[in-house]
Amino acid sequence: MGEKKAIPDFPHHRNYAYRKRQLLNAQNLLSFLTLSKFRALQESYNCYKFRCAVPREVLIDPTNACNLQCQGCWAGDYDNTNNLSFNVLDRVISEAKELGAMDILFTGGEPLMRKKDIVKLASRHRDLFFAAFTNGTLIDKELVQQMAELQNLSVFISIEGFKKDNDFRRGQGSFAQAVRAMQLLKEHDISFGFSLCYHTQNYDQVISEDFLNYLREQGAWYGWAFGYRPIGKDGNLELCLNADQRAYVYRKLDDFRNKHDFTIVDMFNDGHKVYGCVAVGNGYLHINARGDVEPCAFCHYSDANINEVSLKEALRSHFFRAFRKAQPFSPNPLRPCPMMDNPQEIVDIVEKTGAESTHNACPESVRDYAAKVKDLAEDWEEIAQREYDNFPKREKRRHRTLVKYLNFKKMLSRDC
Repeated sequence: MGEKKAIPDFPHHRNYAYRKRQLLNAQNLLSFLTLSKFRALQESYNCYKFRCAVPREVLIDPTNACNLQCQGCWAGDYDNTNNLSFNVLDRVISEAKELGAMDILFTGGEPLMRKKDIVKLASRHRDLFFAAFTNGTLIDKELVQQMAELQNLSVFISIEGFKKDNDFRRGQGSFAQAVRAMQLLKEHDISFGFSLCYHTQNYDQVISEDFLNYLREQGAWYGWAFGYRPIGKDGNLELCLNADQRAYVYRKLDDFRNKHDFTIVDMFNDGHKVYGCVAVGNGYLHINARGDVEPCAFCHYSDANINEVSLKEALRSHFFRAFRKAQPFSPNPLRPCPMMDNPQEIVDIVEKTGAESTHNACPESVRDYAAKVKDLAEDWEEIAQREYDNFPKREKRRHRTLVKYLNFKKMLSRDC
Protein backbone atom coordinates (compact mmCIF):
# COMPACT_ATOMS: atom_id res chain seq x y z
CA MET A 1 0.00 0.00 0.00
CA GLY A 2 1.05 3.64 0.18
CA GLU A 3 2.71 5.36 3.09
CA LYS A 4 3.02 3.49 6.36
CA LYS A 5 0.32 5.02 8.54
CA ALA A 6 -1.87 3.83 11.39
CA ILE A 7 -4.98 1.89 10.32
CA PRO A 8 -8.13 3.23 12.00
CA ASP A 9 -11.06 0.95 12.78
CA PHE A 10 -13.73 0.14 10.19
CA PRO A 11 -15.33 1.97 8.38
CA HIS A 12 -12.47 4.46 7.86
CA HIS A 13 -11.21 4.85 4.27
CA ARG A 14 -7.73 3.70 5.32
CA ASN A 15 -9.22 0.58 6.89
CA TYR A 16 -10.73 -0.37 3.52
CA ALA A 17 -7.28 -0.25 1.89
CA TYR A 18 -5.90 -2.44 4.67
CA ARG A 19 -8.70 -5.00 4.38
CA LYS A 20 -8.06 -5.42 0.65
CA ARG A 21 -4.40 -6.00 1.40
CA GLN A 22 -5.27 -8.63 4.00
CA LEU A 23 -7.57 -10.43 1.57
CA LEU A 24 -4.94 -10.78 -1.14
CA ASN A 25 -2.32 -11.91 1.38
CA ALA A 26 -4.43 -14.50 3.25
CA GLN A 27 -2.34 -17.66 3.28
CA ASN A 28 -4.82 -20.25 4.50
CA LEU A 29 -8.40 -20.81 5.62
CA LEU A 30 -7.70 -19.59 9.14
CA SER A 31 -6.28 -16.26 7.99
CA PHE A 32 -9.18 -15.93 5.52
CA LEU A 33 -11.79 -16.56 8.21
CA THR A 34 -10.20 -14.15 10.68
CA LEU A 35 -10.11 -11.21 8.25
CA SER A 36 -11.84 -8.07 9.52
CA LYS A 37 -12.34 -9.45 13.01
CA PHE A 38 -13.77 -12.82 11.95
CA ARG A 39 -16.11 -11.27 9.40
CA ALA A 40 -16.27 -14.46 7.31
CA LEU A 41 -17.59 -16.40 10.28
CA GLN A 42 -20.27 -13.76 10.85
CA GLU A 43 -21.19 -13.97 7.17
CA SER A 44 -21.52 -17.73 7.45
CA TYR A 45 -23.95 -17.35 10.31
CA ASN A 46 -25.90 -14.72 8.38
CA CYS A 47 -26.12 -17.04 5.37
CA TYR A 48 -27.89 -19.54 7.62
CA LYS A 49 -30.01 -16.88 9.36
CA PHE A 50 -31.27 -15.17 6.19
CA ARG A 51 -31.26 -18.23 3.89
CA CYS A 52 -29.20 -16.50 1.22
CA ALA A 53 -25.64 -15.55 0.39
CA VAL A 54 -24.51 -12.41 2.18
CA PRO A 55 -22.48 -9.94 0.10
CA ARG A 56 -19.61 -8.13 1.75
CA GLU A 57 -19.79 -5.42 -0.92
CA VAL A 58 -22.82 -4.07 -2.75
CA LEU A 59 -22.22 -2.17 -6.00
CA ILE A 60 -24.95 0.28 -6.95
CA ASP A 61 -25.40 2.56 -9.96
CA PRO A 62 -27.24 5.60 -8.61
CA THR A 63 -27.45 6.96 -12.17
CA ASN A 64 -26.61 6.04 -15.76
CA ALA A 65 -25.83 9.65 -16.61
CA CYS A 66 -22.20 10.55 -17.27
CA ASN A 67 -20.33 13.68 -18.28
CA LEU A 68 -17.88 11.70 -20.45
CA GLN A 69 -18.35 9.35 -23.41
CA CYS A 70 -15.62 6.72 -23.10
CA GLN A 71 -15.13 4.31 -25.98
CA GLY A 72 -16.40 0.83 -25.17
CA CYS A 73 -18.28 1.87 -22.00
CA TRP A 74 -21.69 0.27 -21.81
CA ALA A 75 -23.13 3.15 -19.79
CA GLY A 76 -23.63 4.93 -23.10
CA ASP A 77 -25.98 2.12 -24.17
CA TYR A 78 -28.37 2.86 -21.31
CA ASP A 79 -31.04 5.49 -20.89
CA ASN A 80 -29.16 8.27 -19.08
CA THR A 81 -32.36 9.27 -17.29
CA ASN A 82 -32.27 6.01 -15.30
CA ASN A 83 -31.78 6.91 -11.64
CA LEU A 84 -32.44 5.16 -8.36
CA SER A 85 -34.32 7.49 -6.04
CA PHE A 86 -32.70 8.55 -2.78
CA ASN A 87 -35.36 6.62 -0.83
CA VAL A 88 -34.64 3.41 -2.76
CA LEU A 89 -30.89 3.86 -2.26
CA ASP A 90 -31.40 4.43 1.46
CA ARG A 91 -33.65 1.37 1.76
CA VAL A 92 -31.27 -0.92 -0.13
CA ILE A 93 -28.31 0.25 1.96
CA SER A 94 -30.28 -0.36 5.17
CA GLU A 95 -31.19 -3.86 3.94
CA ALA A 96 -27.57 -4.56 2.98
CA LYS A 97 -26.45 -3.48 6.44
CA GLU A 98 -29.00 -5.80 8.07
CA LEU A 99 -27.62 -8.71 6.04
CA GLY A 100 -24.10 -7.88 7.19
CA ALA A 101 -22.59 -6.03 4.22
CA MET A 102 -19.63 -3.79 5.01
CA ASP A 103 -19.08 -1.73 1.89
CA ILE A 104 -21.33 0.21 -0.48
CA LEU A 105 -19.58 1.00 -3.76
CA PHE A 106 -21.15 3.33 -6.32
CA THR A 107 -20.61 2.79 -10.02
CA GLY A 108 -22.40 4.15 -13.08
CA GLY A 109 -22.58 6.19 -15.24
CA GLU A 110 -20.68 8.76 -13.29
CA PRO A 111 -21.87 8.31 -9.70
CA LEU A 112 -20.60 11.71 -8.57
CA MET A 113 -23.33 13.31 -10.65
CA ARG A 114 -25.27 12.32 -7.51
CA LYS A 115 -22.54 13.39 -5.09
CA LYS A 116 -24.87 15.33 -2.79
CA ASP A 117 -26.95 12.19 -2.29
CA ILE A 118 -23.82 10.05 -1.82
CA VAL A 119 -22.50 12.38 0.87
CA LYS A 120 -25.91 12.35 2.55
CA LEU A 121 -26.04 8.53 2.49
CA ALA A 122 -22.51 8.21 3.89
CA SER A 123 -23.47 10.65 6.64
CA ARG A 124 -26.68 8.76 7.42
CA HIS A 125 -24.96 5.34 7.53
CA ARG A 126 -21.75 6.11 9.39
CA ASP A 127 -21.25 2.44 10.25
CA LEU A 128 -20.64 1.46 6.61
CA PHE A 129 -17.81 2.27 4.19
CA PHE A 130 -18.72 4.07 0.95
CA ALA A 131 -16.73 4.68 -2.22
CA ALA A 132 -17.39 5.70 -5.81
CA PHE A 133 -15.75 4.55 -9.05
CA THR A 134 -15.35 7.94 -10.73
CA ASN A 135 -13.64 9.65 -13.63
CA GLY A 136 -12.53 12.30 -11.14
CA THR A 137 -13.79 15.31 -13.08
CA LEU A 138 -16.42 16.21 -10.46
CA ILE A 139 -14.12 15.95 -7.43
CA ASP A 140 -13.71 19.45 -5.98
CA LYS A 141 -12.42 20.96 -2.77
CA GLU A 142 -15.87 21.02 -1.14
CA LEU A 143 -16.39 17.30 -1.74
CA VAL A 144 -12.92 16.38 -0.49
CA GLN A 145 -13.43 18.41 2.67
CA GLN A 146 -16.70 16.55 3.27
CA MET A 147 -14.88 13.23 2.74
CA ALA A 148 -12.22 14.26 5.25
CA GLU A 149 -14.92 15.05 7.81
CA LEU A 150 -16.94 11.88 7.21
CA GLN A 151 -13.94 9.47 7.12
CA ASN A 152 -16.14 6.64 5.72
CA LEU A 153 -16.22 7.87 2.11
CA SER A 154 -13.55 7.51 -0.57
CA VAL A 155 -13.15 7.16 -4.34
CA PHE A 156 -11.55 4.94 -6.97
CA ILE A 157 -10.35 7.17 -9.81
CA SER A 158 -10.56 5.65 -13.28
CA ILE A 159 -7.37 6.10 -15.29
CA GLU A 160 -5.95 4.11 -18.18
CA GLY A 161 -2.36 5.16 -18.72
CA PHE A 162 -0.52 8.40 -19.21
CA LYS A 163 -2.15 11.24 -21.13
CA LYS A 164 -2.14 9.77 -24.66
CA ASP A 165 -3.44 6.31 -23.73
CA ASN A 166 -5.91 7.55 -21.13
CA ASP A 167 -7.42 10.24 -23.34
CA PHE A 168 -7.72 7.76 -26.24
CA ARG A 169 -10.76 6.18 -24.57
CA ARG A 170 -11.80 8.74 -22.00
CA GLY A 171 -11.52 11.99 -23.95
CA GLN A 172 -9.12 14.92 -24.17
CA GLY A 173 -8.26 16.49 -20.84
CA SER A 174 -9.50 13.59 -18.73
CA PHE A 175 -5.98 12.57 -17.64
CA ALA A 176 -5.20 16.04 -16.31
CA GLN A 177 -8.47 16.16 -14.41
CA ALA A 178 -7.91 12.72 -12.87
CA VAL A 179 -4.42 13.72 -11.67
CA ARG A 180 -5.77 17.01 -10.29
CA ALA A 181 -8.34 15.03 -8.27
CA MET A 182 -5.63 12.71 -6.91
CA GLN A 183 -3.51 15.63 -5.79
CA LEU A 184 -6.48 17.20 -4.03
CA LEU A 185 -7.25 13.95 -2.20
CA LYS A 186 -3.60 13.54 -1.20
CA GLU A 187 -3.51 17.08 0.21
CA HIS A 188 -6.46 16.19 2.48
CA ASP A 189 -4.96 12.83 3.53
CA ILE A 190 -7.73 10.73 1.93
CA SER A 191 -6.72 7.14 1.22
CA PHE A 192 -8.08 6.60 -2.29
CA GLY A 193 -7.67 3.99 -4.97
CA PHE A 194 -7.30 3.91 -8.73
CA SER A 195 -9.32 1.87 -11.20
CA LEU A 196 -7.77 0.88 -14.50
CA CYS A 197 -9.19 -1.02 -17.45
CA TYR A 198 -6.53 -2.79 -19.49
CA HIS A 199 -7.12 -3.57 -23.17
CA THR A 200 -5.12 -4.11 -26.36
CA GLN A 201 -4.29 -0.42 -26.76
CA ASN A 202 -2.89 0.22 -23.28
CA TYR A 203 -2.12 -3.01 -21.40
CA ASP A 204 1.65 -2.76 -21.64
CA GLN A 205 1.64 0.79 -20.23
CA VAL A 206 -0.94 0.56 -17.42
CA ILE A 207 0.84 -2.38 -15.80
CA SER A 208 4.33 -0.93 -16.23
CA GLU A 209 6.43 -0.05 -13.21
CA ASP A 210 6.64 3.55 -14.42
CA PHE A 211 2.87 4.04 -14.53
CA LEU A 212 1.97 2.14 -11.35
CA ASN A 213 4.71 3.90 -9.41
CA TYR A 214 3.43 7.20 -10.79
CA LEU A 215 -0.01 6.45 -9.32
CA ARG A 216 1.57 5.63 -5.97
CA GLU A 217 3.43 8.92 -6.05
CA GLN A 218 0.13 10.73 -6.64
CA GLY A 219 -1.12 9.26 -3.36
CA ALA A 220 -3.02 6.10 -4.37
CA TRP A 221 -3.12 3.50 -1.62
CA TYR A 222 -4.37 0.58 -3.72
CA GLY A 223 -5.89 -0.18 -7.09
CA TRP A 224 -8.48 -2.13 -9.06
CA ALA A 225 -7.61 -3.63 -12.44
CA PHE A 226 -10.21 -4.87 -14.93
CA GLY A 227 -9.75 -6.56 -18.28
CA TYR A 228 -11.90 -4.99 -20.98
CA ARG A 229 -15.02 -7.06 -21.68
CA PRO A 230 -17.14 -6.68 -24.84
CA ILE A 231 -20.49 -6.25 -23.12
CA GLY A 232 -23.48 -5.36 -25.32
CA LYS A 233 -24.08 -5.84 -29.04
CA ASP A 234 -21.61 -3.09 -29.86
CA GLY A 235 -18.85 -4.38 -27.58
CA ASN A 236 -15.50 -4.01 -29.33
CA LEU A 237 -13.74 -7.39 -29.57
CA GLU A 238 -10.61 -5.68 -30.87
CA LEU A 239 -10.01 -4.24 -27.39
CA CYS A 240 -10.03 -7.69 -25.71
CA LEU A 241 -6.66 -9.13 -24.76
CA ASN A 242 -5.66 -12.39 -26.38
CA ALA A 243 -4.52 -15.27 -24.19
CA ASP A 244 -0.81 -14.40 -24.32
CA GLN A 245 -1.50 -10.76 -23.46
CA ARG A 246 -3.73 -11.75 -20.56
CA ALA A 247 -1.05 -14.06 -19.17
CA TYR A 248 1.48 -11.24 -19.46
CA VAL A 249 -0.78 -8.91 -17.46
CA TYR A 250 -1.39 -11.59 -14.83
CA ARG A 251 2.34 -12.15 -14.28
CA LYS A 252 3.36 -8.49 -14.39
CA LEU A 253 0.71 -7.32 -11.91
CA ASP A 254 1.50 -10.17 -9.55
CA ASP A 255 5.22 -9.40 -9.73
CA PHE A 256 4.58 -5.72 -9.03
CA ARG A 257 2.40 -6.50 -6.01
CA ASN A 258 4.99 -8.83 -4.54
CA LYS A 259 7.94 -6.55 -5.26
CA HIS A 260 6.39 -3.38 -3.83
CA ASP A 261 3.96 -4.82 -1.26
CA PHE A 262 1.24 -2.81 -3.01
CA THR A 263 -2.39 -3.89 -3.25
CA ILE A 264 -3.91 -4.21 -6.71
CA VAL A 265 -7.02 -6.37 -7.09
CA ASP A 266 -7.02 -7.87 -10.59
CA MET A 267 -10.67 -8.81 -11.13
CA PHE A 268 -9.78 -10.70 -14.31
CA ASN A 269 -7.07 -12.94 -12.88
CA ASP A 270 -7.36 -13.15 -9.08
CA GLY A 271 -9.75 -16.09 -8.76
CA HIS A 272 -7.05 -18.03 -6.96
CA LYS A 273 -6.99 -15.41 -4.20
CA VAL A 274 -10.54 -16.36 -3.20
CA TYR A 275 -12.72 -19.21 -4.45
CA GLY A 276 -13.09 -18.20 -8.08
CA CYS A 277 -16.11 -16.10 -9.06
CA VAL A 278 -17.35 -13.92 -6.19
CA ALA A 279 -20.59 -12.73 -7.82
CA VAL A 280 -24.27 -13.12 -6.75
CA GLY A 281 -23.58 -12.37 -3.11
CA ASN A 282 -20.62 -14.65 -2.47
CA GLY A 283 -18.53 -11.51 -2.18
CA TYR A 284 -20.52 -8.89 -3.99
CA LEU A 285 -23.39 -8.13 -6.39
CA HIS A 286 -24.48 -5.25 -8.61
CA ILE A 287 -27.65 -3.16 -8.87
CA ASN A 288 -27.99 -1.01 -11.99
CA ALA A 289 -29.67 2.38 -12.21
CA ARG A 290 -32.92 0.82 -13.41
CA GLY A 291 -32.97 -1.36 -10.30
CA ASP A 292 -32.05 -4.69 -11.92
CA VAL A 293 -30.11 -6.87 -9.48
CA GLU A 294 -27.24 -8.48 -11.39
CA PRO A 295 -24.57 -11.05 -10.44
CA CYS A 296 -21.80 -8.52 -11.06
CA ALA A 297 -21.15 -5.33 -12.98
CA PHE A 298 -20.14 -7.35 -16.08
CA CYS A 299 -23.04 -9.82 -16.14
CA HIS A 300 -26.08 -8.01 -17.51
CA TYR A 301 -28.79 -10.58 -16.82
CA SER A 302 -31.35 -10.55 -14.05
CA ASP A 303 -34.71 -11.86 -12.84
CA ALA A 304 -35.27 -9.38 -9.98
CA ASN A 305 -35.64 -5.62 -9.67
CA ILE A 306 -34.92 -3.80 -6.43
CA ASN A 307 -37.86 -1.44 -7.01
CA GLU A 308 -40.16 -4.46 -6.71
CA VAL A 309 -38.46 -6.75 -4.19
CA SER A 310 -36.20 -6.49 -1.15
CA LEU A 311 -32.48 -7.15 -1.38
CA LYS A 312 -33.00 -10.37 0.56
CA GLU A 313 -35.64 -11.54 -1.93
CA ALA A 314 -33.38 -10.67 -4.87
CA LEU A 315 -30.56 -12.74 -3.36
CA ARG A 316 -32.98 -15.67 -3.15
CA SER A 317 -34.11 -15.33 -6.77
CA HIS A 318 -34.18 -18.39 -9.01
CA PHE A 319 -31.40 -16.96 -11.19
CA PHE A 320 -29.12 -16.11 -8.26
CA ARG A 321 -29.60 -19.48 -6.60
CA ALA A 322 -28.85 -21.34 -9.83
CA PHE A 323 -25.77 -19.15 -10.38
CA ARG A 324 -24.44 -19.83 -6.88
CA LYS A 325 -25.15 -23.53 -7.21
CA ALA A 326 -22.88 -23.61 -10.28
CA GLN A 327 -19.99 -21.81 -8.56
CA PRO A 328 -17.07 -22.35 -8.92
CA PHE A 329 -17.28 -22.55 -12.70
CA SER A 330 -13.93 -24.25 -13.17
CA PRO A 331 -11.49 -26.25 -11.03
CA ASN A 332 -8.85 -23.87 -12.36
CA PRO A 333 -9.12 -20.59 -10.39
CA LEU A 334 -7.49 -18.74 -13.29
CA ARG A 335 -10.71 -19.41 -15.23
CA PRO A 336 -13.23 -18.13 -12.69
CA CYS A 337 -15.66 -16.15 -14.85
CA PRO A 338 -18.78 -17.54 -16.56
CA MET A 339 -18.84 -14.52 -18.87
CA MET A 340 -15.28 -14.62 -20.27
CA ASP A 341 -13.81 -17.99 -19.30
CA ASN A 342 -16.75 -20.44 -19.27
CA PRO A 343 -19.45 -18.81 -21.44
CA GLN A 344 -21.51 -21.98 -21.83
CA GLU A 345 -22.11 -21.82 -18.08
CA ILE A 346 -23.89 -18.45 -18.28
CA VAL A 347 -25.92 -19.72 -21.25
CA ASP A 348 -27.11 -22.73 -19.23
CA ILE A 349 -27.99 -20.66 -16.14
CA VAL A 350 -29.83 -17.89 -17.99
CA GLU A 351 -31.83 -20.28 -20.15
CA LYS A 352 -32.67 -22.53 -17.21
CA THR A 353 -33.98 -19.67 -15.07
CA GLY A 354 -35.46 -17.33 -17.64
CA ALA A 355 -33.29 -14.38 -16.64
CA GLU A 356 -33.42 -11.52 -19.12
CA SER A 357 -30.84 -9.16 -20.58
CA THR A 358 -30.64 -5.87 -18.70
CA HIS A 359 -28.66 -4.16 -21.44
CA ASN A 360 -31.79 -2.27 -22.35
CA ALA A 361 -30.69 -0.04 -25.25
CA CYS A 362 -29.18 -2.96 -27.20
CA PRO A 363 -30.11 -6.21 -25.40
CA GLU A 364 -27.88 -9.13 -26.22
CA SER A 365 -29.07 -12.72 -26.06
CA VAL A 366 -26.90 -14.88 -23.89
CA ARG A 367 -26.21 -17.22 -26.81
CA ASP A 368 -25.04 -14.34 -28.99
CA TYR A 369 -22.76 -13.15 -26.20
CA ALA A 370 -21.29 -16.61 -25.62
CA ALA A 371 -20.63 -17.10 -29.34
CA LYS A 372 -18.80 -13.76 -29.42
CA VAL A 373 -16.30 -14.67 -26.67
CA LYS A 374 -16.06 -18.44 -27.33
CA ASP A 375 -12.69 -18.28 -29.09
CA LEU A 376 -11.19 -16.01 -26.41
CA ALA A 377 -12.28 -18.46 -23.70
CA GLU A 378 -10.89 -21.50 -25.53
CA ASP A 379 -7.55 -19.83 -26.21
CA TRP A 380 -7.21 -18.83 -22.56
CA GLU A 381 -8.06 -22.32 -21.25
CA GLU A 382 -4.80 -23.88 -22.43
CA ILE A 383 -2.56 -21.11 -21.12
CA ALA A 384 -4.48 -20.86 -17.84
CA GLN A 385 -3.99 -24.58 -17.27
CA ARG A 386 -0.26 -24.25 -17.86
CA GLU A 387 -0.09 -21.35 -15.39
CA TYR A 388 -2.08 -23.31 -12.80
CA ASP A 389 0.11 -26.39 -13.23
CA ASN A 390 3.05 -24.24 -12.16
CA PHE A 391 1.35 -23.07 -8.97
CA PRO A 392 3.11 -24.08 -5.74
CA LYS A 393 1.39 -26.99 -3.99
CA ARG A 394 0.49 -24.80 -1.01
CA GLU A 395 -1.30 -22.36 -3.34
CA LYS A 396 -3.37 -25.16 -4.89
CA ARG A 397 -4.13 -26.58 -1.45
CA ARG A 398 -5.21 -23.17 -0.20
CA HIS A 399 -7.59 -22.69 -3.10
CA ARG A 400 -9.15 -26.16 -2.70
CA THR A 401 -9.75 -25.36 0.96
CA LEU A 402 -11.48 -22.08 0.09
CA VAL A 403 -13.74 -23.90 -2.37
CA LYS A 404 -14.75 -26.26 0.44
CA TYR A 405 -15.63 -23.21 2.50
CA LEU A 406 -17.67 -21.84 -0.41
CA ASN A 407 -19.61 -25.11 -0.59
CA PHE A 408 -20.22 -24.90 3.15
CA LYS A 409 -21.68 -21.41 2.72
CA LYS A 410 -23.87 -22.67 -0.13
CA MET A 411 -25.25 -25.34 2.20
CA LEU A 412 -25.98 -22.73 4.88
CA SER A 413 -27.70 -20.54 2.28
CA ARG A 414 -29.85 -23.48 1.08
CA ASP A 415 -28.31 -23.19 -2.38
CA CYS A 416 -27.50 -26.89 -2.71
